[in-house]
Amino acid sequence: MSKRLQFLVFALAALTGALATGQEVALSFTAAQAETGRTVFSETCVVCHGPNLNDGPLGAPLKGDAFMRKYGGQSVQALFDVTRTTMPTANPGSLPIDTYAALVAFILQQNDIVAGETPLPADPRALAAMQVPAGGFSFMAYSPYTERLSIDRPTPLNDFTAVADTAIESPPSGDWLGWRRSYDAHGFSPLKDIDTRNVEDLRLAWSWTLPAGSAEGVPLVRDGTLFVQSYGDVVQALDAKTGDLLWQYNHALEPGASPFHKRGLALHGELLYLGTSDVHVVALDVATGKPAWDTRVGDFRMREGLNGGPLIARGKVMVGTTGTGVGAKPGGPQIVGLDAATGEVAWRLGTIARPGEPGGESWNGIPFDERSGASVWTPGSYDPETGLAYFGTGNTYDTGPLLEPNNSPGVTNDALYTNSTLAIDPETGELVWHFQHFPNDQWDLDWAFERQILDQTIDGVARRVVLTAGKIGIYEAIDAQTGEFLYALDLGLNNIVTEIDTRTGEKRVDRSRYPDGSVQLICPHGAGAKNFLPAAYIESRRVVVVPLNEACMDMFPVPGGGTGGLSSGVNWGIRPRPDSDGNYGRLQAINLDTLETVWTTRQRAPQTSGVLATAGELVFAASFDRYFRAYDARNGRMRWETRLNDVSSSSPISYAVDGKQYVAIVVGEGGFHPRSFAPLVPELRSPANRGATVWVFALPD
Repeated sequence: MSKRLQFLVFALAALTGALATGQEVALSFTAAQAETGRTVFSETCVVCHGPNLNDGPLGAPLKGDAFMRKYGGQSVQALFDVTRTTMPTANPGSLPIDTYAALVAFILQQNDIVAGETPLPADPRALAAMQVPAGGFSFMAYSPYTERLSIDRPTPLNDFTAVADTAIESPPSGDWLGWRRSYDAHGFSPLKDIDTRNVEDLRLAWSWTLPAGSAEGVPLVRDGTLFVQSYGDVVQALDAKTGDLLWQYNHALEPGASPFHKRGLALHGELLYLGTSDVHVVALDVATGKPAWDTRVGDFRMREGLNGGPLIARGKVMVGTTGTGVGAKPGGPQIVGLDAATGEVAWRLGTIARPGEPGGESWNGIPFDERSGASVWTPGSYDPETGLAYFGTGNTYDTGPLLEPNNSPGVTNDALYTNSTLAIDPETGELVWHFQHFPNDQWDLDWAFERQILDQTIDGVARRVVLTAGKIGIYEAIDAQTGEFLYALDLGLNNIVTEIDTRTGEKRVDRSRYPDGSVQLICPHGAGAKNFLPAAYIESRRVVVVPLNEACMDMFPVPGGGTGGLSSGVNWGIRPRPDSDGNYGRLQAINLDTLETVWTTRQRAPQTSGVLATAGELVFAASFDRYFRAYDARNGRMRWETRLNDVSSSSPISYAVDGKQYVAIVVGEGGFHPRSFAPLVPELRSPANRGATVWVFALPD
């Protein structure tokens, strides 16, 4: 046997053994592999990063001291994942997996790390076992032939308690177990150590940098462990008390898929569930971060996405998909139910009605395969009392074929099930009832956001209520058991709806506001008075606190709608309301018993986060000026503020560890919503280098 072959056999055996035992593996790549990476770099990366890797006009340095300070001492997997999820900028993650390994090999070579005999692998386990030398030279890495000292530190995962349905229904006070903490989506924490008397003493406890990119996800906390999903389908488990990393999972996207932000994770049993950018649902072992199962539920190649996140009840993982525009999957999005233990698909429910089925003739005669929209953009809610799950749907961008009714007998242009609440049996996927809030939406004013479940006495009758609002700024209450319309509350921020039938909820729409080839003033803007950023419900006060923005749009004719427009031939530009005083962001507290406003606080910066309410009589929310603020829940008076490093497009949470209360928020500008409002406040400039981060605050000891 030649010496070279002997070396390769030894290296392979060492790698296999090290992976099996969790030991570190010596870093190696080949000169040929690095040369392949050089070619890829010159074709896809040089325009941003420059020919020398550190002299480009747009990209961060990939060579030199700054680069090594960032990646030296880290696993090669960290560098590999950043490369895969950010390059090429026009379509991150679109290159073959081995090409990314070659690109990383080239970057390492350019930082004076010496090539070896074994190619750099693309296997995440192998990359995680390799370390980038802290000094940039291979002889400065820890020797792979010497056993490293092991430090046994306590981890909160040792105390993790399996999560049952009853825990999600009524979580322990220190936990945050769902997108809005619990099944009912109230967004309320019973913790009260931080209150109106001491909130001004709130200080930074710890922070953690997330992968760069849009970050709309809301963390979960169970028994002292914080779980967070970030851009690039990266999930991390952190010590919720200290911010120490416990484990990290990186989902390798299918070729051609691009990273996209997510809004929710789910916990059940001893598994953590997530949706991915290539439309998979993955269940991770909470102790290790390793996949228990991975199921593909949709087709990203047909413009199907998974944005909202999972809901788990009665043994089923339920997720809704998105799908809009030309090339979208025929028949539109779907809500999928999977077995929580195995990942096996139990049922599928399309969100677009089929011809011959209830609602099937509501699409103005459009063939089923040409219908699109009714996307599910946020996680659903569940009511143990009714046994039903509730999901909201959005509009369709293909509005042109719905604009004018075709007047055929029995045919309407309502377009079910767009802008609807869907009540679903989790075990069977049966659609038990639906309520359409806003038929034939011609303005991109979705009704696709949180469904809050609460008890309310209406006209002397105790009701179980599903409460929700659409972009248009109208709240509606629906009977959770039957889908019966109960009441509506118009917040006065639209100029489209002129009347609401108090018996049925049917809306009379000003048809002069429909696209007609002229420039029209439409309120609100397509980013919404309300959007996916959820409200908080304070049950003791019967008050819902809503994040809103005051803006309108000039809707103007563009053939075909143009980029991002509607197929009715219009696009839009943001503008202030005609009565604007220059303040756009608004928090509004509404008493649901009286339907009267308790307080309103306004500021120039648009609201960009959801709302957290706590038993300490506090309301927390963040805005486009990067301020994170606490308000008195009784009167709206601001009691505390701090400035963050970037815009938050997430929702704050509160949790406790060892009896100490914390407040956390994720930042990392989340795409369409905050960017839509940026032209209104040109003086509020976002950082040139975006920074996704988890910020955690607490009172001093």
